[in-house]
Amino acid sequence: MAYSKPEVLYALKEVIYFPKNDNIVNLNMVRDIKTEENKVSFTLVFPTSKDKNSAIVIPACRKAIAKNLDENLEVEIQETSEDLVGGKEPLSGVKNIIGIASGKGGVGKSTIAANLALSLSKTGAKVGLIDADIYGPSVPLMFGLVDGRPEIKKENGKDIIMPIEQYGIKVLSIGFFVDPEQALIWRGPMATSALKQLFNDTDWGELDYLVVDLPPGTGDIHLTLVQEVPVTGVAIISTPQEMALADARKATAMFRQNKIEVPVLGLIENMSYFTPPELPDKKYYLFGKEGCRKLAEKTNTMLLGEIPIVEKIRVSGDEGKPIVLEENGVVTEAFDKLAQNMIEQVKRRNIEKAPTKKVEINTK
Repeated sequence: MAYSKPEVLYALKEVIYFPKNDNIVNLNMVRDIKTEENKVSFTLVFPTSKDKNSAIVIPACRKAIAKNLDENLEVEIQETSEDLVGGKEPLSGVKNIIGIASGKGGVGKSTIAANLALSLSKTGAKVGLIDADIYGPSVPLMFGLVDGRPEIKKENGKDIIMPIEQYGIKVLSIGFFVDPEQALIWRGPMATSALKQLFNDTDWGELDYLVVDLPPGTGDIHLTLVQEVPVTGVAIISTPQEMALADARKATAMFRQNKIEVPVLGLIENMSYFTPPELPDKKYYLFGKEGCRKLAEKTNTMLLGEIPIVEKIRVSGDEGKPIVLEENGVVTEAFDKLAQNMIEQVKRRNIEKAPTKKVEINTK
């Protein structure tokens, strides 16, 4: 006797997918049911690939069928994810994913990420920017998108986020989905889940570079990034003083450790020097001189750029129009040089090294 599809679905209704607090039938996770006289087969579609809950759900499905239908039935279960439905990996059109990281806060990481993305775009490249600073998103303000809300489209029954296009690049931030007046008080799993959605539930299309503005420090978000997507490489931001450089060393070491091994493309020194408008030939090293250059030499890392302290950088960010959108000036030149160095370093990395794979990290 072959059981019907409704009977199989009824039997599976008692299997709960705990992250969404509902059963797998209501969540439309059971697909392609096929029944034979002594066999039942179906596909379980999880929200994302390598879902750890599969280790609980799949045995529960076998138990539910044995209990509610027939314990002698052969049960064949295929596992896939919404990411792969239709045979298309998320980010399949993205050539290079560049993480922008810092060992500590307050070094201008988000400002660097925003202006670097725009400078890369000025070269003719197709560029996207993810604001992955989950706890303190600032990209909406810097791009004049405080009230921005991405369009959501349906694709194969799934909600797909469409990035907002601003100044010629595709932009997405967790800040688009939360009240800007409210503090984000999230536990680690909530924050990492939000980051996964920015990558896996978004139509990024074809991009040459996807720049990822990471939170400061080293933690869950950084590990989630390297586990979820094949990162081409990261750039570490620091200011010249020793206190910041010490944390930059730790950030560099984290990405280079054996379990991760994501290429460090180079260091970027922010607040490198100050030049008064009335003394354009003078450079005042307020936070020390050549700190990142010396660290780059010690760690066998390239110094990608040195960005000066200029009031207009802060003003332009607050006004929602990053400074590199101006036609000329010492800061624009510094960012354009940084972009050229980044392009060359990415090219070199792609020639000398195999494509980066998603990182498998065993925390036991």
